[in-house]
Amino acid sequence: MAYATTNPYTGEVLATFPEATDQDVQTALSEAYAAFEKWRETSFEERARVMTAAGAILRRDVEKYARLGTLEMGKTFEESKKEVILSAEIFEYYAKYAQELLKPEALPVADPAEGKATLVHEPLGIVFAIEPWNFPFYQVVRIIAPQLSAGNAVLLKHASNLPQCAAACDDLMIEAGLPKGLFRNLYAARPHTAMILNDPRVCGVALTGSEGAGTIIAGVAGKALKKATMELGGADAFIVLDDADVEKAAKWAVIGRHWNAGQVCVSAKRIIVAESVYDRFVELYKKGVAELKAGDPMDASTTLAPLCSRAAVDDLHNQVTAAINHGAKVEVIGPELPGKGAFFRPLLMTGLDGDNEARHWEFFGPVTQLYRAKDEADAVRIANDSPYGLGGAVFTKDEARGARVAAKIRTGMVFINHPLVPKADLPFGGIARSGYGRELIGLGIKEFVNHKLINIVDIDAPF
Repeated sequence: MAYATTNPYTGEVLATFPEATDQDVQTALSEAYAAFEKWRETSFEERARVMTAAGAILRRDVEKYARLGTLEMGKTFEESKKEVILSAEIFEYYAKYAQELLKPEALPVADPAEGKATLVHEPLGIVFAIEPWNFPFYQVVRIIAPQLSAGNAVLLKHASNLPQCAAACDDLMIEAGLPKGLFRNLYAARPHTAMILNDPRVCGVALTGSEGAGTIIAGVAGKALKKATMELGGADAFIVLDDADVEKAAKWAVIGRHWNAGQVCVSAKRIIVAESVYDRFVELYKKGVAELKAGDPMDASTTLAPLCSRAAVDDLHNQVTAAINHGAKVEVIGPELPGKGAFFRPLLMTGLDGDNEARHWEFFGPVTQLYRAKDEADAVRIANDSPYGLGGAVFTKDEARGARVAAKIRTGMVFINHPLVPKADLPFGGIARSGYGRELIGLGIKEFVNHKLINIVDIDAPF
């Protein structure tokens, strides 16, 4: 596995980095655990000071970090800046709320003779974070902010095409004043995953990645008896009901499917439209996609970025070809592409009936699956005909109806009248093949802590 910066727009390899050695990994584990033993006793106020400082640095140097993100994975500079600010907001959230989220909880007991029961939340050790390329900073911060705030240490194995972003995360936490060893980026090789997870000082692994990667890492963690959280793929439904504001729904669908060049687990991948508004919606959607502009991601006028690599383009082309072989129909609806860059021209895919297995695939790029729903019940049926269960969206002028439909969709998250977008103060995670566990807010900070019962009982209480 080579760690290298390859600009997705120019195709130029700008820098390469050697993989960590076995000794590098062992040193990182030893230093992380030694730092953890002190950090676990550090006050929430001191931990909050570091989180606040990290957030302030990101805000101050937003353009520096955003340029790195755009350079290494190709997203537009404007989207990169939004990601950096979101990362700052996550640090700030835990600086403000970590102590309250982890405060001891007095438990109600049926009989006072049972004792005075309290649940306390204690850090466990080193969390191994394996993170993907599509959000170079947000993916890292949504693990390190809660876990460091909880008193744990974190070792990072970032995506191999983001070596400079990974190093920047290291530098960020050092500048913020985090004690040495508590967080470290490792350019880990494949065998190091098992080495790290089998180490008794490591309490678990947090993975965001593909379903295939999740299967492998969860298996390694399971054999090591280590807890794992998995945020995997998604094929989110974007439902437009018959009473929706079709113009606004179409506008949001264009954005919801094509931000980050469609390389988002929670993008609006499967658009399901009620029959009575289908034709109008499709007309508006095609027009909106055609108006996107593909170009230099550093150019403020660019609205369609390249994919992360030429290999990603080839993989998506192969997947579309396989879907066509299964009976799917494909229409080019996107703008003309520049003569360079790892671009993929947006496609609209139909013909995904119950016999076409491509309806169950995740297309990680600007390919829209389109479905015509007979009615509300049919829209829900189509939405739930998926092995994934990450997010979704429902568009309707009746909020109560939207909430009722959302309750029937089997996913971890549903937004009403807006594409799903991550926020610092909302939980994130899914079910089924989209993984398990939650990140952010109180759910995220409690994933890798010991929920310990302490019960004070009268010495003369009956057994």
